[in-house]
Amino acid sequence: MRYAVTGATGFLGANLVRHLLEVGHEVLALIRKPNALIADLPIQTQAIPIDGSAQDELESVLRGHDGVFHLAGIFDPSPGGAERMAAVHVDATAALCGAAAAANVPRLVFCSSSITVGFGSRERPGNEDTPLDPALAYGMTGALRAYHDTKLAAERLVADLTDIEGVTVNPDFIIGPWDVKPTSGQLLLSMARGRMPVYPKGGKCFQNASDCARGHLLAMEKGQHGRRYLLGSHNLSYLEFMTKVSDVVGCRLPRLPLPEWVTSSAGLVGRVGSRFDAHRFAGLNGHVLRAMQSERYRSDQRAQTELGLEPTPIEDGIAEAYDWFKARGYC
Repeated sequence: MRYAVTGATGFLGANLVRHLLEVGHEVLALIRKPNALIADLPIQTQAIPIDGSAQDELESVLRGHDGVFHLAGIFDPSPGGAERMAAVHVDATAALCGAAAAANVPRLVFCSSSITVGFGSRERPGNEDTPLDPALAYGMTGALRAYHDTKLAAERLVADLTDIEGVTVNPDFIIGPWDVKPTSGQLLLSMARGRMPVYPKGGKCFQNASDCARGHLLAMEKGQHGRRYLLGSHNLSYLEFMTKVSDVVGCRLPRLPLPEWVTSSAGLVGRVGSRFDAHRFAGLNGHVLRAMQSERYRSDQRAQTELGLEPTPIEDGIAEAYDWFKARGYC
């Protein structure tokens, strides 16, 4: 098959492109500019804006492809970030869907986020239909709420397509190689560097980057139009996950739980500090900190049942991430 991919120079995109190549597909990466992350891969690249300004050219580029994976996305807490997230998540998705439909591409898989999906306890985890109160979870305003709103708007756009089949995937906490910035791998790095004295009291749903990449392809091959699929297979407390990191990496495991007063104080610092430097204090968002202290578990039963996704041990992803970081001097 011939697939076009946006976001190929990001963490998930880099893993997806490599998985597509491994199973014998051809890949066209739609990029903004050349990037070393995919420079040596046997793929085609095309630098083209996905904002409607080059719609005819985009349609021409997509013609003859069997599907489009739309993974391009941003989280931007800086001034004007909400508008930029809307442009990337909503406007670009609309432009890409329009061009794909005009080029007779039959299917598109949109990579959203678990941020749009409700959650629950380990005994009763959330699923794709679990309701979510975004005001309670992410606040009324701010970057996190804008990220939720723009991703959800793009999901609805994809679900309502009539000229092309659209499927959405919702990754949770993904761990693995090619995490350049890094994003989710920062927790592993902090532990490997001995800079993690405490552990959050809450828990999340984790998944290996390789499984997430396979989930994207399975969604392309088997996903139902208008449907969304959670990609996250291991419900673990942060302490359980960090114990596995400690076992794989051979680093010290934090012994003390993160006190509530610390998260409250850090959230206050973040709220004040973000007025002066939004990027620097983005990690101290009060809603993010509270989320780390609570159980936010979800189920990938739909992906396993309908797509045939078989998760691999989370230790595999931890080892692959650590080896990649270590080989490139991150730790």
